[in-house]
Amino acid sequence: MRPPRDADPPPDFATWYAAELPRTCRALALAVGDPGLAEEAAAEAFARALNAWGTVSRMERPGAWVYTVALNEVRRTWRRAQLERRYLQRLRDEGVPPPAAPDDALWRAVADLPHRARTAVALRYVADLTEPQVAEVMNVSRGTVASTLSAARRRLAAVLEPTREELVR
Repeated sequence: MRPPRDADPPPDFATWYAAELPRTCRALALAVGDPGLAEEAAAEAFARALNAWGTVSRMERPGAWVYTVALNEVRRTWRRAQLERRYLQRLRDEGVPPPAAPDDALWRAVADLPHRARTAVALRYVADLTEPQVAEVMNVSRGTVASTLSAARRRLAAVLEPTREELVR
């Protein structure tokens, strides 16, 4: 990168940005093979250029600086993705069991609950909110949440209670 030029006045950022952005995005998309990633990297590079516009605008080739910053951003993204893949692979190699599949009968029974009870059950047992938090989210009193959950549990127990034949098997 050449040092900043002092002789020429800096161009207007908005004008320069409008002229450079389309070409920069096209070139980066071709270079990295991913138009979305190229656009994100270009946006980051131009944001940094704006932040340092006093210095960047006096460079002989400010566009080259933007390409360098954008390609470095792409490399960082790729490294981060590679680290995430290795981390996830290690987790799989450790033999962490997958979560148990939800019991369809249970979820059908929950779906059959009245709206308020279904919402309270979802917030309490799936979102893992406390009763006071559920009350705040639902805009009801804590006592209403407690009684709604109690009634929902009784109803679910009755619906899901195994018959004597199922217990004998």
